[in-house]
Amino acid sequence: MLYVILGCLALLVLVTVGRAGRPVKIRREWRMLSAAASIATLTGAVYLGFREAWIPALVLLGLALSFMGTARLNARRPAAPTPAREAMSREEARSILGVGPAATPEEIQAAYTRLMRLAHPDKGGTTGLASQLNAARDRLLRP
Repeated sequence: MLYVILGCLALLVLVTVGRAGRPVKIRREWRMLSAAASIATLTGAVYLGFREAWIPALVLLGLALSFMGTARLNARRPAAPTPAREAMSREEARSILGVGPAATPEEIQAAYTRLMRLAHPDKGGTTGLASQLNAARDRLLRP
């Protein structure tokens, strides 16, 4: 049992040294596996503690704490704040929708609908382009 624990510690040291300086990317599955491993090693540490094998129990406790720390790492990063953007001019809105200065509200809506069919995120477009189209339509139709 002691050799297994020492082997695990040696493997942990080698992995830690090998990853030094590089960010650790932990996916959700690895976090779940790490949480399960922390529960298992903590259970083993408690069992060995009751049997008065203090050194292996402390080693397993340290390993369990290490697993708990990696299970708590959050893979999601907070969203970057969107930069403040000045209001869109009417000329810019017309150029985005491809309509002239004398376009009627029906022509503006028809151009918006035609472009949105192509640029909608559900149809393979991007959310940035769809939001620009929405902003351009709002700028031209609402005073």
